Amino acid sequence: MRELHMSTTKAAAGQRPGQAAREFDGRVAIITGSTSGIGLGIAEALAARGAAVLLNGFGDAAAIEEICERLRSAYGVPVGYHAADMAQAGQIEDMVAHATAQFGPVDILVNNAGIQHVAAIEEFPPAKWDAIIAINLSAVFHATRAVLGGMKARRWGRVVNIASAHGLIGSPFKGAYVAAKHGVVGFTKVTALEAAEFGVTCNAVCPGYVWTPLVAGQVAAQAAAHGLSEAEVTRKVFLAEQPSRRFADVTEVAAAVTYLCSAGAGSVTGISLPVDGGWTAH
Repeated sequence: MRELHMSTTKAAAGQRPGQAAREFDGRVAIITGSTSGIGLGIAEALAARGAAVLLNGFGDAAAIEEICERLRSAYGVPVGYHAADMAQAGQIEDMVAHATAQFGPVDILVNNAGIQHVAAIEEFPPAKWDAIIAINLSAVFHATRAVLGGMKARRWGRVVNIASAHGLIGSPFKGAYVAAKHGVVGFTKVTALEAAEFGVTCNAVCPGYVWTPLVAGQVAAQAAAHGLSEAEVTRKVFLAEQPSRRFADVTEVAAAVTYLCSAGAGSVTGISLPVDGGWTAH
C-alpha cells in the first residue's frame, strides 16, 4: 500500500511544478478536528506539500466530501475522511486503522480536535468538564498511542499537538480547557523524550485567538448580547491580552505545523510554540 501511495503522489507532484515544495510526498497524515477552521487549514497545508491526508470531524456528509474532492483536485493527493468521535478511544483506534488500510502507515499526526465551555468553577457542569478533558486531552493520548510504535519502528514520525496559549497561561472561567491544554503541553514533553532517539519528534503549537468561522460567530454573538459593535467586542474582549491586536490567521498556525513536520525541524522536539501575537510574552 505504501509503495502505491508514494508513486501516486510523486506522479501528481510532477504534474504540478508550480506548487509549494512537496516535501511530504509519500507521507500519510491524520489531522483530527479538520473539517473546518484551524484543522482544515493544517490539512490543506500538508496536502499542498504532498501528504495523503485523513480528515476527521463533524459536519454535513456532502459538505465534507466536497472538501475532500477539492483537496484531491487541487493537490493531487489521496484524501479521506473518518468520523471518529474523539471522546471515544475505540473510535480513535479505528480511525488510525482506517488511515493505515487506506493510505499506509501514519507518518504525521496532528492532534487538533477541541471543544470549549466557559463557566465559574462552582458552576461548571461536570459533564462538560469530562467532555473537554476527553476530547482536548485524552484523545491526544489515544491517538498518539495508536501511531507512536509504528513511527518508532520506521524511525521517522511527527506528532504535533495543537494546544493553546491557555496551555501556557491561565484565564478565569476556563478551568477545564486550561487544565486540558496544560496537560497537552506536559504530554508533548513526555512523548518527545520517549521518541527522540527513534527519529520521531513531538511538539505543541499554542495559538492565541485565531480568526475562524467559529470565532466570527462568537464575536457576533457577544456583540449582540452586550449591545456593542463587533469591533468593540474584538478589541475589549477577544484581543485585550493579544498585543498584536489582531487575530492570528489559520495559515500562520498551519505554517508553524508544516515547519515542525519538516526535515528542517528534525532536532526540534518537546517545544511549545506560541502563535499568539505576543500574548504569552507578558
